[in-house]
Formats: sequence, structure tokens, C-alpha cells
Amino acid sequence: MHLFGAPTMQVQQHSISTAHASMSCQLSSFHFGTAAATSRSGKKVYIQAALHADEVPGMLVSQFLRRELLALEAAGKVHGEIILVPAANPIGLAQAIHGAPFGRFDLTTGINFNRAYRHVADELKTTLDGQLGQDAQANVALIREHARAAVAAWRPGTDAETLKKTLLGMAIDADIVLDLHCDNEAALHIYTGTPLAAQIAPLSALLGARAVLLELAAGEEPFDEACSRLWWDLDAHFGGRYPIPAACLSTTVELRGEVEVSYALAERDAAALLRFLAIEGVLDIAGAGDDLPAPQCTPTPLAGVEPILAPHHGVLVYLREMGDVLAAGDAVADLIDPVSGETTTLRCTVAGVFFARSAHRHVLRGMNVGKVAGSIAFRGGSLLSQ
Repeated sequence: MHLFGAPTMQVQQHSISTAHASMSCQLSSFHFGTAAATSRSGKKVYIQAALHADEVPGMLVSQFLRRELLALEAAGKVHGEIILVPAANPIGLAQAIHGAPFGRFDLTTGINFNRAYRHVADELKTTLDGQLGQDAQANVALIREHARAAVAAWRPGTDAETLKKTLLGMAIDADIVLDLHCDNEAALHIYTGTPLAAQIAPLSALLGARAVLLELAAGEEPFDEACSRLWWDLDAHFGGRYPIPAACLSTTVELRGEVEVSYALAERDAAALLRFLAIEGVLDIAGAGDDLPAPQCTPTPLAGVEPILAPHHGVLVYLREMGDVLAAGDAVADLIDPVSGETTTLRCTVAGVFFARSAHRHVLRGMNVGKVAGSIAFRGGSLLSQ
């Protein structure tokens, strides 16, 4: 039954496994609104959860999103197309080591499920040569057409690559991409592209993010950058000769820590995401843009994050709470050798927000035990893996 003439949510099933795979995996996506509505009277939104399959909070948030989107769609309040993938990694969900879920890396290849996505800008630099003009909207449509074709031409060599192609194929032409993750233990924080800082500000405020981490290219081709970075890479390649806006607001939202799974948090986070989509004109929610909360942080460069590493093994005792603002030289944790009793106090060397830490309380030498978001870039290389 279609209420108020509104379309009905559609469920699509995507086969991930090849004929010769050792297991059979299927991905489900839920489609609200209509694709035709995005023919530029409305935006396309793509939301996925648990790309790292053992990161659970986003999967629970997705249940509240689905419930609310069904009601909004039935009332004719979805303007455009919204794709929701509540469990984005069926391969990782089937993995375990000694009884413990393990969804961050593909056990077949060892590759992180949030790395090695196809960066289509590299081939679009060639295929778009001589085709762009001075109409920004026409350029956006053309770039999206070429990007869809580039993803469709990807020939995966593994089931994990098939999964990545399927996810990217649904998201590559979206106006907004929300990739829901969580950290080990963390305050809520956000990763996004530097050109998107102003547009992400309402979402940061609504979610109460304690850090917003910006970068043009973080390294290793994560999912969110595969959707958004192509726009500023192409703009730089063509030297500003054609108007190419940053037409995809893509972000990774880290929904606190792995064990922070509750109905109250999930309902609050879902409400914030829906309110943000209403501000972006995708949903009709009365008063969505009124009385936004004050932001809890100022965006800082991802290259300004200081990883705090354990200099030896030991028992870890944290001295500061996540979300605390630290000065350079502040003590973050004590590391105690369980045999000798020798204690090393770990300190940050940059001023910033202590936004993430380890859930382990016995750590080995070289392990990352905390992250502080500083305001001055000082690192390079693969920033997400440091």
C-alpha cells in the first residue's frame, strides 16, 4: 500500500561470492524514495554500517534509521533516494578467531576491509579529457556517469573485492555518504575531506563530535575517500579550467567505542543523522535546522593526530578520560611492568583532544594506546594506519 502516493521501500540482495568460493555471502540494501527523484530534484544519500564487521554500534543505529525512514517515506517526506546498508560486510560477519569475532581484515588476504577501494579519478582524468565545460551542474552529472562506468568496469579478483565493488557501486554517485564505524574505545569523532569542513559542521554539532579530522588524502584508499576525493583530485588535475565542485559529502563517523551499544545511544545517533539529512533537504522534518547545539570541537588536520605508543609491555592505567583537552606534556597513562614494578608515565607532546584509546589493559611494546587530535599537521604517509 502506498500512503500519500509515496513509494515503498525496496530491498535488494547482492551476491558477493563467486561460483568457486568456499562460502556463500549475500549483501542486503534497503532503498527509500526513488532513484528517479535524484534526477536532480533531490539528493542521493548512501549510508552503511559495520564495514569493519565487528564494529557493532552502527548496525544498531541502522535499525532506528530503517524504522524512521519507513515512516517518513510512508508520509511522503523523503525527497530523493536513500540507500541503507545496515550490515555492510557479510564476509567479515562470518569470521572469527578462537571464538572471537574478527571483521576488520579479510582473513583470506590480510587486507583491511576499509582499504584498497578503486580511486576512479585516475582513469577519469583521461576519459573526461575534452568533455567538461563551464556548466558546473552538467560537469557533476558527467563525472558521475563516468565514475559509475569506471566502478562497473572493475574486475574483482576476490570475494572481498566483489564486496568493495558492490558497496562502491551504490555510493560512487551519491551526494552524501555516511560510513558508520566505531573505534576500540573512543569519544565520537569524524573523518572527512578538508574541502568538506564547512558542510560537515552541522553533523558534527548534532552528533556531539569531540574531534573532526580533515585530510585531502589519508592514504591506502579508504571507502569514504573513494567517494569524495575524486572531486578535488579532478579539480586539481584540470587546473580550475572547469567548475568542478566537491559534489559528494562523504564522511566516516566513529560512533564511540566497540562496547558502547545501547538503545539510548543508537536512537540519539539515528535522530542526529536524520536531522542532518533534513537540513540537507533530503527529509522533511519540521524544525530540523532550528537551535542547533554548539559544536564541541574545531576541525583539525588528520596529520595533526599524535599516536601514543607503548615503549615496553605492561599494565596500562589511564589517567585521563576520552574527550579531555590536553596540553603538551600532560600525562595520559601509566605503563607498569608487572614483574619489576617499574612505571613509565606516557605523555602527549601536542596539545589537543584525547579522543581514542586502547580497550586492552595489558599492551606490548609499540602498541598504540591513545590518540590526541592536535591542531598542527606534522605527520605524513598512511595516516590511518599510524
